Amino acid sequence: MKLKDKDVLGIKELTAAEIELILDIAADMKKIVLSPSKKAHYLRGKSVIMLFYENSTRTRVSFELAGKYMGADTVNVTAAGSSVQKGESLLDTGRTLDAMGTDIIVIRHSMSGAPHFLAKHVRASVINAGDGMNEHPTQALLDMFTIRERFGGFKGLKVAIIGDIYHSRVARSNIIGLRKMGAEPVVYGPATLMPVDIEKMGASVAPTLKDALTGADVVMGLRVQLERQKKALFPSQAEYAKYFGINSENIAFAGKNALVMHPGPVNRGVELTSEVTDCENSAINEQVTNGVAVRMALLYMLVGRE
Repeated sequence: MKLKDKDVLGIKELTAAEIELILDIAADMKKIVLSPSKKAHYLRGKSVIMLFYENSTRTRVSFELAGKYMGADTVNVTAAGSSVQKGESLLDTGRTLDAMGTDIIVIRHSMSGAPHFLAKHVRASVINAGDGMNEHPTQALLDMFTIRERFGGFKGLKVAIIGDIYHSRVARSNIIGLRKMGAEPVVYGPATLMPVDIEKMGASVAPTLKDALTGADVVMGLRVQLERQKKALFPSQAEYAKYFGINSENIAFAGKNALVMHPGPVNRGVELTSEVTDCENSAINEQVTNGVAVRMALLYMLVGRE
């Protein structure tokens, strides 16, 4: 039950077999998450540090609980309350944490490639919790776990990913992972929010929202990331909702059994209406639960390398 590398830096670095193994172990870990007594001792005596240079709630808390549920000592380090504010470099911060005997460092950073840089200079295992506009591998893994729970596999599934593709590291990781596992990712969004040559990553670009949704087994809305935009890339949120938002009318093209997903937090009435967000086929809350299980699996597998 080991990964080939000491770090989890991106879906690009994982093989299909490793992804399948992670999801298998996550299925066992979910039993712990759902049990009345959420305590295991796989990580007893191990330390996990959350090194977050960007704000986060879901990802940070999910990793912290994953560590605590398995008996690890977890510590949160934020840029605002650390020596980073005094000018300390990422390299020196990493080496300092490494010298304290840290086993796993979970890092979120605004610069693409920061986790890869850190991993080269520390003995600890490094997990990428989101780096710039590059990848968010654990979100993609929990998304794939959620899809596999519903459909039993990935072969031939059409997964429609709708929204701000350009700024979304979630979209990038999902496209790479879903393609590796045999699914067919289809993307759609404003032309100003669509990366050039996205097809080279393995996704097809739909000409209209209807085309993207028609026959989709999974519909994944993406958050409009206003904080990452340096200029206005669409007229208004109301305009976005009108032409690119998923509502009870257009989701009907996907069929009544289509799984509805979103990495959260949802801007209700923008990417998804409340009716779609809370519909019977919505797996948005289930994704949060599955995120803890997937992150428990990764911590377990990295410690198991020793």
